[in-house]
Amino acid sequence: MRHRRSTIQGLARKVSVAVLVLLGVVEVALGQSAAQRDPAEPAQEKPQAKTLPHPAARIARTSVNEKSMRALIAKLVACGTRLTLSSWTDPKRGIGCARDAIVARLNEIAQDSGGKLQVAVDKFESTSQRTSEKPIALENVYAILPGSDPKLAKTIFIVSGHYDSRPSNVMDAQADAPGADDDASGTAVSVECARLLSKASAKGGGTYRATILFAAVSGEEQGLLGSTHLLEWTKQQGYTVGGMLDDDIVGADPAAGAPHRVRLFSGNGEIDDADSPSRELARAVEEIDGSAAIRMIFRIDRYGRGGDHYPFYKAGLPAVRFTEPLEDYNHQHQTPRTENGIEYGDFEKYLNFTFMGEVARDNAEALRQLAMAPAPPTSVKLTGAVTPNAKVSWAAEEDAERAGFEILWRETAEPRWHIYDSVTVPGETVLKGVSTDNHFFAVRAVGKNGARSIAVPTEIERRPPPLPAVTKQ
Repeated sequence: MRHRRSTIQGLARKVSVAVLVLLGVVEVALGQSAAQRDPAEPAQEKPQAKTLPHPAARIARTSVNEKSMRALIAKLVACGTRLTLSSWTDPKRGIGCARDAIVARLNEIAQDSGGKLQVAVDKFESTSQRTSEKPIALENVYAILPGSDPKLAKTIFIVSGHYDSRPSNVMDAQADAPGADDDASGTAVSVECARLLSKASAKGGGTYRATILFAAVSGEEQGLLGSTHLLEWTKQQGYTVGGMLDDDIVGADPAAGAPHRVRLFSGNGEIDDADSPSRELARAVEEIDGSAAIRMIFRIDRYGRGGDHYPFYKAGLPAVRFTEPLEDYNHQHQTPRTENGIEYGDFEKYLNFTFMGEVARDNAEALRQLAMAPAPPTSVKLTGAVTPNAKVSWAAEEDAERAGFEILWRETAEPRWHIYDSVTVPGETVLKGVSTDNHFFAVRAVGKNGARSIAVPTEIERRPPPLPAVTKQ
């Protein structure tokens, strides 16, 4: 009977797969049929864009050191609690214990970098409702890999995880809060990115034109205090934020068939007919790492929740959040305990290091290529309303390492850009026979090494519709 039931279930699965495949074929066919019913744009054959391949020497998945990530997480969990309100001075318990472990690991990496990686502890005070409105001491840990280009070195790309944790009561500094997934996992990813990229740089395998910052911040659970301060710190240091990757809850993937794709959250912004810099950063990360690795989620963050990328996003800067595929809330923000046969608590045993290693590689490769790229174009505009041709214009400073620019377009309902044409110099390009209405447009810079800047969507002419003349009585 059991064998018969298994056979029936197997047949049902095969039928379901066949139906899904058939539906997919029908959907593609319908889409192609619908496209054929629209006028061709442009009416003549469009130019064949000459594109450069993306940079070679991609970071290999086998180069990720899962063992060192596991060791760092174990040390952070061993601190008992990492609540920001806990002790900064006790070497064995509290958030200061975690800071010491992170600094020690980054110093080891810095030694192997040939002195290129610079480690710093940034001390500051902040306050929020979750500090009882009283100023409290906080500390962020940074590892900085300076850029090699005199002009681009003041552009900074950031990867960050928060190393504080919390129990069920966010004000309880005495309860255990192991925080293996939230967010020792993100901290381990940031630290591993520092190892991967500084090691490549030390061996001559990577020349980063822009600066890269590997951060472990505190105060996230008390109200995004560490990341808010990090944003201010970048301004004080005179940096322009080229992109911010927030890794928060990126360690568990318990569903059958794992590892799955990591989710990448990005907000839309508030500009009509143009996506935010954060959305463009998400597209860039997906293009670099591939849609098989990255699942873009077009939301600022998970529903009703927030993370350390948020202050950067609200400042109009490119900032996104990596988070695991499906969260288990029994192992988040929970004081360890067992109730009704259910174990609560954020422990190491629930982590999936194969998945976490892939997240680390995806972050590192995205940072590598973005930091190798030319500066994005400026003053990107779209004109040509009520004419047969779209006109895209932009400006850019001289750059001997830049090969040119790619003009991008996409249907307004499509999520991804396509390359319309490649040109070598800034200025204006006329897209003959292309309507300004039916597509969105953007421009990005391309280096001779094949690295692309984040795309910059066009700003459109603001032409309000004509209003009827007022008839005088």
